[in-house]
Amino acid sequence: MTGSDAMARSLKEEGVEVLFGYTGAAIAPFYDSLATETKIHSVLVRTEQSAAHMASGYARMTGRVGVCAVTSGPGATNLLTGIATAFADSIPLVCITGQVNSALIGSDVFQEADIIGAAESFVKYSYLIRDAADIPQVFKEAFHIAGTGRKGPVLIDVPQDVMEASIGKFHYPESVSLRSYKPTVKGNVVQIRKVITELTKAERPILCVGGGVISSGAVKIIREFAHRFDIPVVSTMMGIGVMPTEDMLYFGMVGNNGEPAANQAMNESDLLLMVGARVADRAVNRPDLITENKVLVHIDVDPAEIGKNVGPTIPIVGDIRHIFTELMEQESLSKVPENHSTWLNTLYAGKKSERSVPAASDEYVDPKAFYDALSSAMDEDAVFVADVGQNQIWSCRYVRVRAGRFLTSGGMGTMGYSIPAAIGARIACPDRQVLAVCGDGAFQMSMMELATMRQEHAAIKVIVLTNKRLGMVREYQHMHLHDRYEMVKLEGDPDLKLVAEAYGMPYHRIDGKSALDKELGIFLRQEEAGILEVMIDPDALTPR
Repeated sequence: MTGSDAMARSLKEEGVEVLFGYTGAAIAPFYDSLATETKIHSVLVRTEQSAAHMASGYARMTGRVGVCAVTSGPGATNLLTGIATAFADSIPLVCITGQVNSALIGSDVFQEADIIGAAESFVKYSYLIRDAADIPQVFKEAFHIAGTGRKGPVLIDVPQDVMEASIGKFHYPESVSLRSYKPTVKGNVVQIRKVITELTKAERPILCVGGGVISSGAVKIIREFAHRFDIPVVSTMMGIGVMPTEDMLYFGMVGNNGEPAANQAMNESDLLLMVGARVADRAVNRPDLITENKVLVHIDVDPAEIGKNVGPTIPIVGDIRHIFTELMEQESLSKVPENHSTWLNTLYAGKKSERSVPAASDEYVDPKAFYDALSSAMDEDAVFVADVGQNQIWSCRYVRVRAGRFLTSGGMGTMGYSIPAAIGARIACPDRQVLAVCGDGAFQMSMMELATMRQEHAAIKVIVLTNKRLGMVREYQHMHLHDRYEMVKLEGDPDLKLVAEAYGMPYHRIDGKSALDKELGIFLRQEEAGILEVMIDPDALTPR
């Protein structure tokens, strides 16, 4: 058995079924072993960054660790943005990179890059394997670290000679125990009881949920908790979908681009339970407001996040699902009021419907009207993948999530995320409708993955909101730079109808003169992948 055989066998032992990547000389032995020693399906991406994004979409939909593998040098450095994107959103990945021969490391040979050093700030851990005999142990540890605690990417760098080296008998560890890595799962019972005491006294409690609720598998119990005690819920961008959008207890996303009612609820509450959410600037741009005249409970599996930006009254470190299971089993919970109608009525009064700004002419579609129609037309359990830019803010504010999922790049805000992530999500859930929504700028950052989509027969609905601008930056220049518009006009863009034809996909276009519901219905009912271009006013702004 060679080192590359051991790598393939290790993935098989971990139950890996799909891997995303791009080959090259330094990783070729691994892909050869993968094909000959396993039935793992390898998805060939068109640029390495997409390998991590596809693995991210796959991981988020399966709840398992996503895997990607690329070659050394530019293959590895191209992967970095995808790794950083996963790290910012706590997505579990194992990222395998080929490396030049061990004896040549440090001599600046062809396609050598210190990927361990380059990725240091945005991986949970990294390995450079020097001995092929270490491969099973390293892979076991990597999957354990990536998929436990605060989840995230782990990097394994393997020199080509290590892949080609012979090893003795293969033994894959049944378990792993790392002295320096012991994530807390169960929350402190004393702290949990303190939360219950505060719940009995609170008149205006609120739950702010983040992506940690989803990654811990705590969605069901959070919904049960909120409904049992009639507690309103708001979310960060990564927490969209924890509560159905139209749930009477859900008041929307918080932050600068969030719902006014959600921000009002945060500010006026007397007890704020921040659950599985970083107190980051995009959701909370003034941390002092969430501690003023209120009790702040911060629950997170990562102790480094608690107290990083604001000091909580009651900190609890642990897995959210375990903590809320323990909380719901406490006898003293019976003393918590199960009706907060006065508080809810105050919030309902402030929850005014968003005013739809009419399009400037019949050339364009009003974003809110489009999202309203799309939400009604798409499947109840659809997977909606939003890209970054104005389209992301419109998606967060206007799309209605029912029994489906909402995916996006929240922490890093990586343009070009939606199409590859949607491919990963579709491969994970081949029977579910998957939509990738992006602006015309973001589309051109990953349009090469239409070939991967075609090769994998991934029937994804790609929706491009076209305004011929880098809309979010243009909006910033309008608000803060006195309408000095530089580097935001997308001139020379391709004809998307011809692009669709080139990739053998149907093309649809909606403008202000189109029958919106009819065109959407036709587009979504088609079984194959397709592109829908929606014409948006270049001067359109996101809601504030």
